[in-house]
Amino acid sequence: MAEVLAEMVAGVRKVVVQAGDTVSEGDTLVILESMKMEIPVLCEESGVVARVGVAEGDTVQEGDLIAVIE
Repeated sequence: MAEVLAEMVAGVRKVVVQAGDTVSEGDTLVILESMKMEIPVLCEESGVVARVGVAEGDTVQEGDLIAVIE
């Protein structure tokens, strides 16, 4: 099981995956927006999305849970 955490303070622009989706290493999980730049959050290992911890429009702080991959 791997937790994907936010690396910076940013807004959640788009959630690309949902619980139950199969993902591969390098797939985009969510797109964050900070200082008018879009930053994709990529999956670091293959698996199934067990949980998505953010919704579009949320603001995440550094260390906040974005998703859990099993």
